[in-house]
Amino acid sequence: MLINNPYNCWLKNESHCHGMDMCFIMPKISFLTLASVLIFFVYWFGSCEVMQLTYYTLRLLCCQAVLTTLIMETYKKNWFKYLVGFIACLLIRLIPFRPPNIEPILATQMPFSKAYGKIAGFLFAFLSMVFYDIITSKVGMWTFITASTYGFLGLWASLYFKNKNNSSWNYAKFAVMGTLVFDIITGLSVGPLLFHQPFMEALAGQIPFTALHLAGNVGFAVIFSPLIYRFVIENKKFETHSLMMIFNPKRV
Repeated sequence: MLINNPYNCWLKNESHCHGMDMCFIMPKISFLTLASVLIFFVYWFGSCEVMQLTYYTLRLLCCQAVLTTLIMETYKKNWFKYLVGFIACLLIRLIPFRPPNIEPILATQMPFSKAYGKIAGFLFAFLSMVFYDIITSKVGMWTFITASTYGFLGLWASLYFKNKNNSSWNYAKFAVMGTLVFDIITGLSVGPLLFHQPFMEALAGQIPFTALHLAGNVGFAVIFSPLIYRFVIENKKFETHSLMMIFNPKRV
C-alpha cells in the first residue's frame, strides 16, 4: 500500500489532506520561481526602468497568488506543465537571429488559456513579454503596451475556447483574429505615440510585418496548438503526481 503522506492528495484527487496540504504547492512554486528569475535580472541589469517594471510585475504576481488561493478550481490545475510551457516559449524567443514576428507565444497561450482560464492565460503572455524585454535589455513603455495587449489575447482566448473543440481550425481562426488585433494595437501605436513616427509610415511598415506574423502564428496554431493540448495538457503522464511518484515509492 502507499505510504500515508501528503502526496496522496494528488493521487486520490482529494481537496484536503491531513497535515500539510500539498495541493497548494505547485501554484506557489510557479509564482515564486518566476519572481526569483525576475529579481535575478533586476540585479543583473540594474536600470531604473527595470526596477519600476519589477515593482509592478511582482505586485501582479502577488495578486495572482492571492487569487489562486481564493479560486478552488485553480488548485486542480497542473502548474508544472504551465511553467514548462512558459519557459519553453521564452527560450525559443531567445534563439539568436530569430525573426521577431516568428514566435510561439500565441500558439502555446491558446491551449493553456483554454485549460487554465483567464488569469493564467493573461499572465502567460504578459510575463513572457516582460521577461524577454528584461533579459534582452529592451524595457520601455512599449513593454507595457505589448505585454498588456498579449495578455488581453489570453483573456479573450479563455472565453473563445470555452466551448470550442480542440481543433486546428478553431486555433487557426483565433490566431488570425488575435494576430491582427495585436499588430494593429502595438504596430500602429508604439511608433506614432512614442517615437513620433508618421502614421502612414507606420502603416506601410506594418503590412509586411503582419503578413509574416500571420503566417507564423497560423502555422504554429494549426500544427502545434492541438498537439500541446492533447499530448501535454491532457496527458496524465505529465501530471505533477505522476512525476512525484518517483520520490514517493510504494511499500508492500
